[in-house]
Amino acid sequence: MPLYSDEGMVLRTIDLGEADRIVTILTPRHGKVRAVARGVRRTKSRLGGRLEPFVRSNLLIATGRSLDVVSQATVITAYARSICSDYNAYLAASVMAETIDKITPEQPHASTWHEIAPQNAGSAQDVAQYRLMLGAISTLSRRLHTPCTVAYSYVMRALALAGWLPRLDSCVVCGEGECRHFSSSAGGVMCDTHQLPDSRTVDAHALTQLGALIDGAWDVLDAEPRLDATTIAIVEEWSEYYLDHPIRSLRLLHSIA
Repeated sequence: MPLYSDEGMVLRTIDLGEADRIVTILTPRHGKVRAVARGVRRTKSRLGGRLEPFVRSNLLIATGRSLDVVSQATVITAYARSICSDYNAYLAASVMAETIDKITPEQPHASTWHEIAPQNAGSAQDVAQYRLMLGAISTLSRRLHTPCTVAYSYVMRALALAGWLPRLDSCVVCGEGECRHFSSSAGGVMCDTHQLPDSRTVDAHALTQLGALIDGAWDVLDAEPRLDATTIAIVEEWSEYYLDHPIRSLRLLHSIA
Protein backbone atom coordinates (compact mmCIF):
# COMPACT_ATOMS: atom_id res chain seq x y z
CA MET A 1 0.00 0.00 0.00
CA PRO A 2 1.29 3.54 -0.78
CA LEU A 3 2.56 5.45 2.25
CA TYR A 4 2.52 9.11 3.15
CA SER A 5 3.98 10.93 6.15
CA ASP A 6 2.91 14.00 8.08
CA GLU A 7 2.78 15.23 11.63
CA GLY A 8 -0.58 15.52 13.33
CA MET A 9 -2.64 16.15 16.43
CA VAL A 10 -5.21 13.52 17.40
CA LEU A 11 -8.63 15.12 17.84
CA ARG A 12 -10.77 12.13 18.79
CA THR A 13 -10.90 8.35 18.75
CA ILE A 14 -13.60 5.71 18.25
CA ASP A 15 -13.16 2.07 19.25
CA LEU A 16 -13.46 -0.41 16.39
CA GLY A 17 -13.89 -4.12 16.93
CA GLU A 18 -12.01 -5.78 19.76
CA ALA A 19 -8.61 -4.10 19.50
CA ASP A 20 -8.65 -1.44 16.78
CA ARG A 21 -9.47 2.25 16.93
CA ILE A 22 -10.43 4.90 14.37
CA VAL A 23 -8.50 8.12 14.97
CA THR A 24 -9.31 11.57 13.61
CA ILE A 25 -6.11 13.55 13.10
CA LEU A 26 -5.49 17.18 12.17
CA THR A 27 -2.41 17.57 9.98
CA PRO A 28 -0.78 20.57 8.28
CA ARG A 29 -0.24 18.95 4.86
CA HIS A 30 -3.22 16.60 4.53
CA GLY A 31 -5.90 18.45 6.49
CA LYS A 32 -8.18 16.24 8.56
CA VAL A 33 -7.49 12.53 8.23
CA ARG A 34 -9.43 9.52 9.55
CA ALA A 35 -7.42 6.35 9.85
CA VAL A 36 -7.44 2.99 11.60
CA ALA A 37 -4.90 2.18 14.30
CA ARG A 38 -4.83 -1.60 14.27
CA GLY A 39 -4.38 -3.42 17.57
CA VAL A 40 -3.83 -0.15 19.42
CA ARG A 41 -6.03 -1.21 22.35
CA ARG A 42 -3.94 -4.28 23.06
CA THR A 43 -1.68 -4.05 26.10
CA LYS A 44 1.49 -4.70 24.11
CA SER A 45 0.65 -2.36 21.23
CA ARG A 46 3.62 -0.20 20.15
CA LEU A 47 1.26 2.64 19.21
CA GLY A 48 -0.47 2.70 22.58
CA GLY A 49 -0.60 6.22 24.01
CA ARG A 50 0.88 7.74 20.87
CA LEU A 51 -2.56 8.02 19.30
CA GLU A 52 -4.55 9.51 22.15
CA PRO A 53 -6.37 12.87 21.92
CA PHE A 54 -4.11 15.93 22.27
CA VAL A 55 -0.94 14.04 21.42
CA ARG A 56 1.19 15.47 18.61
CA SER A 57 3.11 12.86 16.64
CA ASN A 58 5.05 12.22 13.46
CA LEU A 59 2.98 9.75 11.48
CA LEU A 60 3.46 7.24 8.70
CA ILE A 61 0.13 6.30 7.16
CA ALA A 62 -0.72 3.66 4.57
CA THR A 63 -3.59 4.18 2.14
CA GLY A 64 -6.40 1.67 2.40
CA ARG A 65 -9.60 0.82 0.54
CA SER A 66 -12.05 2.64 2.79
CA LEU A 67 -9.88 3.99 5.61
CA ASP A 68 -6.16 4.63 5.79
CA VAL A 69 -4.04 2.77 8.33
CA VAL A 70 -1.56 4.28 10.79
CA SER A 71 1.66 2.31 10.37
CA GLN A 72 3.98 4.29 12.67
CA ALA A 73 3.68 7.09 15.21
CA THR A 74 6.44 8.90 17.06
CA VAL A 75 5.43 11.34 19.78
CA ILE A 76 6.59 14.94 19.37
CA THR A 77 4.71 16.43 22.33
CA ALA A 78 2.27 14.69 24.69
CA TYR A 79 0.01 17.58 25.68
CA ALA A 80 -2.58 15.10 26.93
CA ARG A 81 -0.72 14.41 30.19
CA SER A 82 -0.99 18.01 31.41
CA ILE A 83 -4.41 18.74 29.93
CA CYS A 84 -6.18 15.62 31.20
CA SER A 85 -5.03 16.26 34.76
CA ASP A 86 -7.21 19.40 34.92
CA TYR A 87 -10.95 19.15 34.21
CA ASN A 88 -11.33 22.73 32.97
CA ALA A 89 -8.35 22.39 30.66
CA TYR A 90 -9.66 19.08 29.31
CA LEU A 91 -13.08 20.60 28.69
CA ALA A 92 -11.51 23.58 26.90
CA ALA A 93 -9.39 21.23 24.75
CA SER A 94 -12.53 19.25 23.90
CA VAL A 95 -14.18 22.47 22.70
CA MET A 96 -11.20 23.09 20.41
CA ALA A 97 -11.20 19.56 19.03
CA GLU A 98 -14.94 19.67 18.33
CA THR A 99 -14.66 23.10 16.71
CA ILE A 100 -11.89 22.23 14.27
CA ASP A 101 -13.53 18.87 13.54
CA LYS A 102 -16.66 20.74 12.40
CA ILE A 103 -14.75 23.45 10.52
CA THR A 104 -12.38 21.19 8.60
CA PRO A 105 -13.85 18.93 5.90
CA GLU A 106 -12.39 15.46 5.63
CA GLN A 107 -9.89 15.28 2.79
CA PRO A 108 -10.48 12.98 -0.19
CA HIS A 109 -9.39 9.44 0.52
CA ALA A 110 -5.61 9.27 0.52
CA SER A 111 -5.43 7.16 -2.64
CA THR A 112 -7.34 9.90 -4.45
CA TRP A 113 -5.32 12.60 -2.69
CA HIS A 114 -2.07 11.32 -4.12
CA GLU A 115 -3.54 11.36 -7.60
CA ILE A 116 -4.57 15.03 -7.40
CA ALA A 117 -1.93 16.66 -5.16
CA PRO A 118 1.83 16.39 -4.55
CA GLN A 119 3.21 14.79 -1.42
CA ASN A 120 4.15 18.12 0.15
CA ALA A 121 0.76 19.71 -0.59
CA GLY A 122 -1.07 21.59 2.09
CA SER A 123 -3.29 24.62 1.72
CA ALA A 124 -2.54 27.82 3.60
CA GLN A 125 -5.85 27.28 5.40
CA ASP A 126 -4.82 23.81 6.64
CA VAL A 127 -1.43 25.04 7.82
CA ALA A 128 -2.90 28.09 9.58
CA GLN A 129 -5.59 26.05 11.34
CA TYR A 130 -3.03 23.46 12.43
CA ARG A 131 -0.70 26.09 13.87
CA LEU A 132 -3.59 27.80 15.66
CA MET A 133 -4.64 24.48 17.20
CA LEU A 134 -1.09 23.72 18.32
CA GLY A 135 -0.69 27.15 19.88
CA ALA A 136 -3.97 26.90 21.78
CA ILE A 137 -3.30 23.37 23.05
CA SER A 138 0.22 24.35 24.11
CA THR A 139 -1.16 27.38 25.94
CA LEU A 140 -3.64 25.18 27.79
CA SER A 141 -1.02 22.63 28.77
CA ARG A 142 1.25 25.33 30.19
CA ARG A 143 -1.58 27.07 32.12
CA LEU A 144 -0.71 30.46 30.60
CA HIS A 145 -4.30 31.73 30.64
CA THR A 146 -7.64 30.56 32.02
CA PRO A 147 -8.98 27.55 30.08
CA CYS A 148 -12.35 29.16 29.37
CA THR A 149 -10.80 32.27 27.82
CA VAL A 150 -8.41 30.20 25.71
CA ALA A 151 -11.28 28.07 24.41
CA TYR A 152 -13.54 30.99 23.52
CA SER A 153 -10.65 32.80 21.86
CA TYR A 154 -9.80 29.69 19.87
CA VAL A 155 -13.37 29.27 18.62
CA MET A 156 -13.52 32.84 17.30
CA ARG A 157 -10.03 32.75 15.77
CA ALA A 158 -10.62 29.38 14.07
CA LEU A 159 -13.90 30.64 12.62
CA ALA A 160 -12.20 33.85 11.48
CA LEU A 161 -9.52 31.81 9.69
CA ALA A 162 -12.28 29.84 7.98
CA GLY A 163 -13.73 33.11 6.66
CA TRP A 164 -16.32 33.95 9.32
CA LEU A 165 -14.95 37.13 10.90
CA PRO A 166 -17.53 39.43 12.53
CA ARG A 167 -17.48 43.15 11.79
CA LEU A 168 -17.12 45.02 15.07
CA ASP A 169 -15.97 48.53 14.19
CA SER A 170 -19.01 49.83 12.27
CA CYS A 171 -22.52 48.91 11.16
CA VAL A 172 -22.56 46.14 8.57
CA VAL A 173 -25.23 48.05 6.61
CA CYS A 174 -24.39 51.76 6.69
CA GLY A 175 -20.91 51.89 8.22
CA GLU A 176 -21.92 54.03 11.20
CA GLY A 177 -19.27 53.86 13.89
CA GLU A 178 -21.26 53.64 17.13
CA CYS A 179 -23.41 50.52 17.28
CA ARG A 180 -25.33 48.93 20.15
CA HIS A 181 -26.61 45.79 18.46
CA PHE A 182 -25.04 42.56 17.23
CA SER A 183 -26.49 40.10 14.73
CA SER A 184 -24.82 36.82 13.75
CA SER A 185 -26.97 36.48 10.64
CA ALA A 186 -25.98 39.98 9.48
CA GLY A 187 -22.29 39.42 10.20
CA GLY A 188 -21.58 41.82 13.05
CA VAL A 189 -22.66 45.03 14.75
CA MET A 190 -25.60 47.14 13.63
CA CYS A 191 -26.84 50.65 14.37
CA ASP A 192 -30.27 51.51 15.82
CA THR A 193 -31.68 52.19 12.36
CA HIS A 194 -30.65 48.91 10.72
CA GLN A 195 -30.87 46.44 13.60
CA LEU A 196 -32.58 43.15 12.77
CA PRO A 197 -35.19 41.29 14.86
CA ASP A 198 -32.55 38.72 15.85
CA SER A 199 -30.08 41.39 17.03
CA ARG A 200 -29.00 41.45 20.65
CA THR A 201 -28.07 44.57 22.59
CA VAL A 202 -24.33 44.80 23.16
CA ASP A 203 -22.22 47.34 25.04
CA ALA A 204 -18.70 48.62 24.43
CA HIS A 205 -17.24 46.32 27.08
CA ALA A 206 -18.55 43.16 25.43
CA LEU A 207 -17.33 44.33 22.02
CA THR A 208 -13.89 45.04 23.45
CA GLN A 209 -13.73 41.52 24.88
CA LEU A 210 -14.96 40.01 21.63
CA GLY A 211 -12.29 41.88 19.67
CA ALA A 212 -9.65 40.76 22.17
CA LEU A 213 -10.73 37.11 21.74
CA ILE A 214 -10.34 37.38 17.98
CA ASP A 215 -7.02 39.24 18.12
CA GLY A 216 -5.55 37.16 20.96
CA ALA A 217 -5.06 40.29 23.06
CA TRP A 218 -4.20 38.54 26.31
CA ASP A 219 -3.28 41.73 28.15
CA VAL A 220 -6.94 42.75 27.82
CA LEU A 221 -8.41 39.33 28.54
CA ASP A 222 -6.19 38.53 31.54
CA ALA A 223 -7.06 41.84 33.19
CA GLU A 224 -10.55 40.54 34.06
CA PRO A 225 -11.50 37.45 36.08
CA ARG A 226 -14.07 36.20 33.55
CA LEU A 227 -15.73 36.94 30.26
CA ASP A 228 -18.88 39.03 30.06
CA ALA A 229 -22.11 37.00 29.72
CA THR A 230 -22.94 38.85 26.50
CA THR A 231 -19.52 38.02 25.05
CA ILE A 232 -20.02 34.33 25.82
CA ALA A 233 -23.51 34.35 24.28
CA ILE A 234 -22.23 35.97 21.08
CA VAL A 235 -19.44 33.41 20.68
CA GLU A 236 -21.93 30.56 21.08
CA GLU A 237 -24.44 32.13 18.69
CA TRP A 238 -21.78 32.96 16.10
CA SER A 239 -20.31 29.45 16.09
CA GLU A 240 -23.70 27.75 15.93
CA TYR A 241 -24.93 29.99 13.11
CA TYR A 242 -21.91 29.51 10.83
CA LEU A 243 -21.24 25.86 11.61
CA ASP A 244 -24.96 24.98 11.34
CA HIS A 245 -24.62 22.99 14.57
CA PRO A 246 -23.93 23.91 18.19
CA ILE A 247 -20.57 23.06 19.70
CA ARG A 248 -21.89 20.73 22.39
CA SER A 249 -18.84 20.87 24.64
CA LEU A 250 -19.08 24.67 24.57
CA ARG A 251 -22.34 24.42 26.50
CA LEU A 252 -20.56 22.53 29.27
CA LEU A 253 -17.80 25.10 29.28
CA HIS A 254 -20.43 27.85 29.60
CA SER A 255 -21.51 26.37 32.93
CA ILE A 256 -18.09 27.04 34.46
CA ALA A 257 -17.18 30.23 32.55
